[in-house]
Amino acid sequence: MMEKFIHPLAHVSEKAQIGDGTKVWINSQIREDVIIGTNCIISKDTYFDSGVIIGNNVKIQNGVSVYKGVTIGDGAFVGPNAVFTNDMFPRAENADWKVTPTVVKNRASIGANATIVCGVTLGEFCMVGAGSVVTKDVPANALVVGNPAKIIGWVCECGNRLHSDICDHCNKKNPNFTNNPN
Repeated sequence: MMEKFIHPLAHVSEKAQIGDGTKVWINSQIREDVIIGTNCIISKDTYFDSGVIIGNNVKIQNGVSVYKGVTIGDGAFVGPNAVFTNDMFPRAENADWKVTPTVVKNRASIGANATIVCGVTLGEFCMVGAGSVVTKDVPANALVVGNPAKIIGWVCECGNRLHSDICDHCNKKNPNFTNNPN
């Protein structure tokens, strides 16, 4: 197994756990009690709030902010400048503030500049289009776009858009496919 790499200009708490083979690039901030798995790529200018959990083989692109309450599963992809929220009722002063958790399941993909509003679950292998605003749960293998994000189709585990229950690219059968995306 490869050793982890942490760029000298990254700020990583001594109380964070970073797995073997993971690379953390310049200007990343990883706070206390963050857990990042093995073989991840944490690109430059990223922020990880306390208590965030990141699985193995995850790729997080430049400028992504991941706030407390977010869990990202194995093999997920988060595009540049995507952001997660964690407060359903944001106010600068709120004594009753509570974190609203968000879950990104294994191998989900989130496009550039997408916003993931807290309290949602992104299903396995789903794909969120660039610039989308996700306000509700996304089923496994769904392709969602827009503001608010809506299902416009289905994607295979290999990432290609499905036109039937059998992928044209890898020939894998997809049990979640339907001709009616809504």
